[in-house]
Amino acid sequence: MEYLVERIEGHTAILTMNNPPANTWTAESLQALKAKVLALNANKDIYALVLTGQGQKFFSAGADLKLFSDGNKDNAAAMAKHFGEAFETLSQFRGVSIAAINGYAMGGGLEVALACDIRIAETQAVMALPEATVGLLPCAGGTQNLTALVGEGWAKRMILCGERIDATKALGLRLVEEVVETGEALNAAIALAAKVANQSPSSVTACKTLIQAGRTMPRNQALPIERELFVGLFDTEDQAEGVNAFLGKRKADWKNR
Repeated sequence: MEYLVERIEGHTAILTMNNPPANTWTAESLQALKAKVLALNANKDIYALVLTGQGQKFFSAGADLKLFSDGNKDNAAAMAKHFGEAFETLSQFRGVSIAAINGYAMGGGLEVALACDIRIAETQAVMALPEATVGLLPCAGGTQNLTALVGEGWAKRMILCGERIDATKALGLRLVEEVVETGEALNAAIALAAKVANQSPSSVTACKTLIQAGRTMPRNQALPIERELFVGLFDTEDQAEGVNAFLGKRKADWKNR
């Protein structure tokens, strides 16, 4: 089985989690995600990545709990490592990553969406980090990424109290950036990803680095780096192309270098 189906549309890679019925993660699919993101990083024609789930009910239900039923700590450590490496690689993707949440996003299924830059949810989507309900905890960035997006209070409600939220609530909490009708998340994500092609890839990478640094870096440290990266863009072909395309009233031809 191909756990992660890939297709390319323009400058966008579309990855579909494919492990029916709930698109759960396995060691193999997590390794595949890491490998695909690294390959896309090396493909200069790819500016954006869209992640969605196969079928109409689940984006992803996270890990298959049968993996942890025997209480084996070595297996747990291996899976935690696979989750961490895969989702951190996704978070560090040099372009823009968009989660098209087309159904239930539970546990590791929500954590992979949290690792993306932007989240678009369909109106029927339900999101939760219910790991504590079964004696576990979110080990793939959930405690940190959720808190960064919705604040400590709601992170505690979802993680400590096991509270599930629907798409409308998620929008109000800024957990997702957009809510669309059933069946439209992928189309909306692809349309948004297409807009990234209008941006300089070099600029996007630098800006993303700065925005994400704001989670852990004091402002007085981040501001000088912002200026440094601005000047550094003048070493790229994209900088001259972008300015001259604007002045010449033509569409920029990005080289991503």
